[in-house]
Formats: sequence, C-alpha cells, structure tokens
Amino acid sequence: MRVLLDTNILTRCFHHGHAHHDVAVRAVAAVRAGHEELCIVPQNLYEFWVVATRPLAENGFGLKPYEAVTRLAELKEAFKLKHDSPSLIATWERLVEDYKVCGKAGHDARLVAAMEESGIEAILTFNVRDFSRFRNVTVLSATEIGTR
Repeated sequence: MRVLLDTNILTRCFHHGHAHHDVAVRAVAAVRAGHEELCIVPQNLYEFWVVATRPLAENGFGLKPYEAVTRLAELKEAFKLKHDSPSLIATWERLVEDYKVCGKAGHDARLVAAMEESGIEAILTFNVRDFSRFRNVTVLSATEIGTR
C-alpha cells in the first residue's frame, strides 16, 4: 500500500523539540516496517518550506533558505515523491464540490486529490478528523500508531 505522509508528520519528525516528535518518528518507522511505500507530493514540500523558513517567533523553524533546500533534498531522498498530474485541479474541484469543502480544508482536499491521481491509498496524519470525510482514503492515526 502507498501511504502519503501529511506535512504535520514531516515537520514533527524534523522538529526534535516538538512534543509529538518521538510519536511521529515511531509512526513513520512502524508504517515503513509494514513494507508500505511512504510517499510525499509537491504540496508537502511547499508546506514544509513555509514552516521551515518561518521565524521561530511565528511557530516556524527559522531556517535560512539554503538550509531549507537541504531539508527538502532529504525529504525527497527519504520518501517517494509523486509528481502532480495535469488533471489534479479537476480532481480537486470535484472533491471540494462533492464534499462541500470550505476554507482551510481546501488544502486537505488538494492532498486527497494528489493521492487519487497518484494511486496513494492512505495518509498518515495527526489530523485524522481533517481527512475522515473522504470516503476513498484510509486515514492512519500517527498518535495511535506511534504510541504502540
């Protein structure tokens, strides 16, 4: 099975001081041990960049752009990057209409659209509720998996 890593997993794995760091690392290791293909999509890279380069005072990592570039390379090395397809926007539009998605949840719908386009069946996340509305997505709770 292919599993998308939500950006909150990636950022918490990176941020050693975060309260959920160890849980995130253990959850990724557990999913990997199950011989699942761990995937990321371009949106993960954009979102990671925003957090990585945002100042510490604004809940970011305060990295310089050259440091963030290194982190992105590490993510692409560690996980399978699935590229966006030309039909991604049409899939996203269908999802936001079908599920009546509003506001920030549009970002989650875009991840689900990328999953559909790339044949990714599941997502590992700390935000289970954000993805539970989407019927064709298996939502894996990092909290449950990472605390076993």
